[in-house]
Amino acid sequence: MGDLRLLLPAVATWVTAWCAVAASDAGLDPAIVAGSIWAAAAALLATVVVGRRCRRVIMVAAIGLVVLAAAGLAASSAAVQLDRRADSPLTAIAAAHTSANVVIEVVAAPRPMRAMWAQAGEPPSLRVDAQVVAVDGRTVTPVPVTTTLDPPARELSLGVRIAMTARVAALPGAEQSAFRLRPEGEAVIQGPPPAWLAWAVVPRADLADAATGLDGDGAALVPGLSIGDTTAVGAELDEAMRASSLSHLTAVSGANCAIVTAAAFGLAALCGARRSVRVAAALIALAGFIVLVTPQPSVVRAGAMAVAVLVAIASGRPGGGVAALAVAVIGLLAFDPWLARDYGFALSAAATAGLILLAGPLAGRLARVMPVPLAVGLAVPLAAQLACQPILVLLDPAIALYGVPANLLAAPAAPVGTVVGLVACLVLPVLPAVGAALVQVAWLPATWIALVAHGASSLPGGRLVWLPDAPGALLLAACTALVLVLVFATRSRTRAWAGVVLAVVLAVPVGISAGGPLVVGATRPGDWDLAACEVGQGDAMLVRVDEATALIDTGPDPAALDRCLGLLGISRIDLLVITHWDADHAGGAEAVIGRVDTVLHGPLDGDRSDRVLGPLGDAGAESVEVVAGDRGTLGDASWRIAWPRPDAAPGNDASVVLDLEASGYRAVFLGDLGEEAQAGLLRSTELGRADVVKVAHHGSADQSERIYQELAATVGLIGVGADNGYGHPTAQLLELLAASRTTVVRTDRSGTCTLTADGDGEFGLWCERSGVGARS
Repeated sequence: MGDLRLLLPAVATWVTAWCAVAASDAGLDPAIVAGSIWAAAAALLATVVVGRRCRRVIMVAAIGLVVLAAAGLAASSAAVQLDRRADSPLTAIAAAHTSANVVIEVVAAPRPMRAMWAQAGEPPSLRVDAQVVAVDGRTVTPVPVTTTLDPPARELSLGVRIAMTARVAALPGAEQSAFRLRPEGEAVIQGPPPAWLAWAVVPRADLADAATGLDGDGAALVPGLSIGDTTAVGAELDEAMRASSLSHLTAVSGANCAIVTAAAFGLAALCGARRSVRVAAALIALAGFIVLVTPQPSVVRAGAMAVAVLVAIASGRPGGGVAALAVAVIGLLAFDPWLARDYGFALSAAATAGLILLAGPLAGRLARVMPVPLAVGLAVPLAAQLACQPILVLLDPAIALYGVPANLLAAPAAPVGTVVGLVACLVLPVLPAVGAALVQVAWLPATWIALVAHGASSLPGGRLVWLPDAPGALLLAACTALVLVLVFATRSRTRAWAGVVLAVVLAVPVGISAGGPLVVGATRPGDWDLAACEVGQGDAMLVRVDEATALIDTGPDPAALDRCLGLLGISRIDLLVITHWDADHAGGAEAVIGRVDTVLHGPLDGDRSDRVLGPLGDAGAESVEVVAGDRGTLGDASWRIAWPRPDAAPGNDASVVLDLEASGYRAVFLGDLGEEAQAGLLRSTELGRADVVKVAHHGSADQSERIYQELAATVGLIGVGADNGYGHPTAQLLELLAASRTTVVRTDRSGTCTLTADGDGEFGLWCERSGVGARS
């Protein structure tokens, strides 16, 4: 199992890096945090000097010194880099809410923003991670930034420099990027990347082009399996890969790095090279591979481990897996402490640790009841899943029950697709015909993996809903530890105690979290079309069309919104509409970070909009500012933006008004428009009759009678809190709706409610508090 002594310093470094990068957000001075750790190390060193005759004191103090030294490196690195961010000229520009002329250098492969808006067939925008190298014509110390651009992915390759005018927003210290840039006008590529990076552009582009000529999802997976390029992977396939726990196959992993390094090392050995030459050849091949696939967190982790092993080989020492992983984690977190908060890096490290520590023992246990090859094949995905699942529930509070079988079925195809696709990538620029043939060969295992993903994700009962966030992760980690005790303990009494504790640990929180929703869910219709979430004094409305979901506003409270989404079984938001930036409409956005594909919003409002859009964008959501006339689709439904005008100032009267036309009904969501803005809306467009209206401003008195008469809706949804202090909804508004023969559904009295359209202008109504259906 290797040397476990470095695990404690690695864990301490990880925890320190996690906390240190957020020190400034908590009002702490990062330099003081780092200084405190080094002071503690100095105190321990003094203890060693004073107690040098006591062997036990020296041993404990030495371990503590290594732990504190590793933690101190991470804290010091965070302090230096946070200070560099604070001194950047972009800090003052962001504080003034102005724009700047910047030059950025791309540092990672661009990622597609899979938007469900705008015209069909348009290529998605690309999220680009970069570092700013010049501001307003002056060279500056590089700091990390993120932006969204529209050029083809091949034009945004690693090392390319781009000039643009952009609005600058500062991000929290805990974020990987220090600033978000929102381009104003066209971004101009200044020139190709340097030669040591430019060589990889052509092979990557040729592989993508060759795969495009093939059919089905296998064509989209070939570049992902080979070089981690997921640009062609659509939303449906991506969701299937996630649901079946196969998405790791499209991220370049340690296995890819190991194959390349071992191949180079072995080839040099066959040529009779000395050990130092073999190590050098492996390092050169590894560096070239990282450039080709771009430095993703999983690749960086695997590359650092490979370097640690190669250095150990060069020095004539054994390079154990545990020691190599620990050294890689400590070194990388000391270089870039923000990796401690990167899910890709965490999953990569956890999966590697699981394989090193658990795969062998699990295979031994399984071999007692099944053939050895099957035991080994099952132990590998099981070990990785056990190690990664506590992290995965932070991203999606559910357990993929078919993940291990799906990985077992995909396992024989993955290395074939990876190796053949990688060889094809390298051969295509030189021998196009041979490379194209190899791509066709790689298509076969890639297609098999796609079939497995779709098959596993479509099976019933594939998701076991779990507690969300940190409590869910800690609970699952505890359960995993207890299960391992049950499997590996040799004493029956130990296994009995572990079983009892496991039952208790599971029963209480799972019963509390699942009991209520199960009781309510037993009466809730499963085929609802619209829903009004009870989130207090605020709006959060859901629309579901086919398999696509839209959320209009998030209410004020993340916990309340999260409860509603769990109650209604919503784990992914294809389209999030933020009508405006007041807290009662945007304050709960934290609940959907990492779950959103596209955000539609009205005019930006400085820090208020940046606080909402920043975290959503960092988690992969594309933000699009919309105005009257913009159109798009949600599943088979179509929508248009009826308001605001292009020159609108942010506020209630610039609320985004969404007009949605679905099969069987039409719904209009009025945001917080006041009477004057409602009159302007009526002058600018012909609304006509709707089946559902989301009543403006929680039912305030500031309403246009004419707009509700024109809409003549069957149902009026009012998101409002009980005892809200504003008198919402007002008697005047309720009388107005009654005159329009609109049935009122209000969340303060009925809780979360759903509407199910029957296609004849009527709706089935279910409300949480009553628990009974009705006809409207």
